[in-house]
Amino acid sequence: MRYFLSIFLITSCIFLGNSQTYEVGGFLGGTNYIGDIGKTNYISPNNLVFGGIFKWNRSARHSFRGSIMYGEIKGDDSESSEERRKQRGYSFNNSILEASVGLEYTFWEFNIHSGYPEGTPYLYTGLTYFGYNALYKRGNDQIVEYDNAGSIAIPMVIGYKATVGSRFVIGFEIGARYTFTDNLDGSNPTGGLADEETLKFGNINSDDWYVFTGVSLTVMFGRKPCYCNF
Repeated sequence: MRYFLSIFLITSCIFLGNSQTYEVGGFLGGTNYIGDIGKTNYISPNNLVFGGIFKWNRSARHSFRGSIMYGEIKGDDSESSEERRKQRGYSFNNSILEASVGLEYTFWEFNIHSGYPEGTPYLYTGLTYFGYNALYKRGNDQIVEYDNAGSIAIPMVIGYKATVGSRFVIGFEIGARYTFTDNLDGSNPTGGLADEETLKFGNINSDDWYVFTGVSLTVMFGRKPCYCNF
């Protein structure tokens, strides 16, 4: 995780030194997870997420983007609409610290220097590395932490952003992360517990997801760009 964050910070410094237009700001919203415990809703924020975002506006149609975010996720079978989960009665809490880099692509041109109000839908994807607590089921229904772990995820984000005055950009987005782990909820322990079949439950052939839904506000820096082909 420290190695990934170091690359992110070094890359950000390079962008700051060479870019003509960039944005720095924050993100605030809610989280939910999709897995083997609790609700099966795809979008159902029930915990807080916050973090920082950096963008290098490389053209009027795309930006290189990096972010660091922290959020907590939870699941409770008592809140599920499935009777089988209600009867089982499992629950868990976990925390996620992610660093993500990738490309944000707008549906149409978003010229933040036009002097007029601008707005556009956008897509973002790239590569995410995140740290989380490795969990396992102890006893009949208690899920507890036994180690720290890390994995990668693919972010799939859709949103809408608009300029506010001449210096700010506000955005709203829903971003699902497909992870390469099935242990955000303790259903498929890893490491030294990976071979303990009695600790596994749910669908062990399907990895977990988590979703960040929220609002970003960034401030623009730099002079008016002269975009080149890239």
